[in-house]
Amino acid sequence: MAYFYEHTSHTFSEYLLIPGYSSADCVPAKVSLRTPVVKFRKGEESSLHMNIPLVSAVMQSVSDDRMAIALAKEGGISFIFGSQSIENQARMVAKVKGHKAGFVSSDSNLRPDQTLQEALELTARTGHSTIAVTEDGTAEGRLVGILTGRDFRISHTPPGALIRDYMTPLTDLVTGKEGISLSEANDLIWKHKLNCLPVVAPNGCLTSMVFRKDYASHEEHPLELLDSRRRYVVGAGINTRDYMERVPALIRAGADVLCIDSSEGFTEWQSRALHDIHAEFGESVRVGAGNVVDKEGFLFLAEAGADFVKVGIGGGSICITREQKGIGRGQATAVIEVAQARDEYYKKTGVYIPICSDGGIVHDYHMTLALAMGADFVMLGRYFARFDESPTNKLIINGNYVKEYWGEGSNRARNWQRYDLGGSAKLSFEEGVDSYVPYAGSLHDNVGVSMSKIRHTMCNCGALSIEELQQKARITLVSQASIAEGSSHDVVVKNTTIRAE
Repeated sequence: MAYFYEHTSHTFSEYLLIPGYSSADCVPAKVSLRTPVVKFRKGEESSLHMNIPLVSAVMQSVSDDRMAIALAKEGGISFIFGSQSIENQARMVAKVKGHKAGFVSSDSNLRPDQTLQEALELTARTGHSTIAVTEDGTAEGRLVGILTGRDFRISHTPPGALIRDYMTPLTDLVTGKEGISLSEANDLIWKHKLNCLPVVAPNGCLTSMVFRKDYASHEEHPLELLDSRRRYVVGAGINTRDYMERVPALIRAGADVLCIDSSEGFTEWQSRALHDIHAEFGESVRVGAGNVVDKEGFLFLAEAGADFVKVGIGGGSICITREQKGIGRGQATAVIEVAQARDEYYKKTGVYIPICSDGGIVHDYHMTLALAMGADFVMLGRYFARFDESPTNKLIINGNYVKEYWGEGSNRARNWQRYDLGGSAKLSFEEGVDSYVPYAGSLHDNVGVSMSKIRHTMCNCGALSIEELQQKARITLVSQASIAEGSSHDVVVKNTTIRAE
């Protein structure tokens, strides 16, 4: 006979937080949203943290290189979608890793005997107008000059003219010596009013570049998430089919963390993938897995070697898995049970495996509830799809700006690998829809508002960290009447505003 759960599964909208005591020190400015991303042992720290508890979904309509850069600036991680060719995905990852400056390897390099036409073509490919001119045209060659768009006007210059005749020569350049600190490099940039500072080794070879715009960006984004080489942190989605070819390409491109993107994580396919990846490429390659909705699913992936576990089936706004297959669970109930299993596993083994709540977020306060219920971070699709930085088109529908948003299980995405159960290489039926979401503006502005709400709510609960929130939070189920009472009612609202949610 089938097993029947005694209790009803619930969504986030069925819960509210009860305020706790807030001391005078408990103010939003002191709240830390830093959270671990991958597993660690008791007494140690996770090798990868985020400064805000948000990751963007592994979706064509959400996570490309532009989204990854924008989210890393705010302190989160984007998982670049895997339902594309290995080469394209690796190229996106490499673009993110190369975008963050600090000390970056020059990706625009030419020889002095090349032409201005070649310089224009290179700028069109890279989007960067500063070109390092080296003897051999490589990023590590002997520096002889710098060429920028200010050095020539193509309408007044023959395209076949040589770069050496228009570049700023080395003798006229301000350069930094290899070993210079970033602070010293920025001092030189400001002192000499430079846009970039080439850093040169004693033998005259170029080692890196430091750009003024990246210093200004850091001031505007104090929580930006950087690796040990001061490059943006980026994740990438993989599947259980071509992972032995995809993973090494993503590692070479610089991906910091991977995630098996699947609608169902309690499978032999995921166990095989985790085992194969760690056996072939080492335990330092960090791979999250999922999705699961109960204790058994979590323990299965924990024992298989998952570095974090994603929780949630059928709760996404574009997901119709529950409608099509009758599979899933209320997101709040799933997070609560998996978090309890995670804590029990930690007590038993001394290994803490972070969990990610994926789906079911409708309002900003749902994020706080997910964290209070035990999630270490949340994965969002619809939320990020609304922003300028998502890869979809902005349209006008019925007089309103919208952005396109489609599920990976839709015919538009045709990501059959995500729903693969060892069958034929195609979608048997749709598990996602093609839709629109209201356009909401820039990611920076909206994420700032959402994180402010979380910090203020945490203070209402007397917590200054996510870990403290999980210890102190008091959560209550609410009735349908209570939910209605929580919104404006029995009044005529004079001014409507666009919500950030």
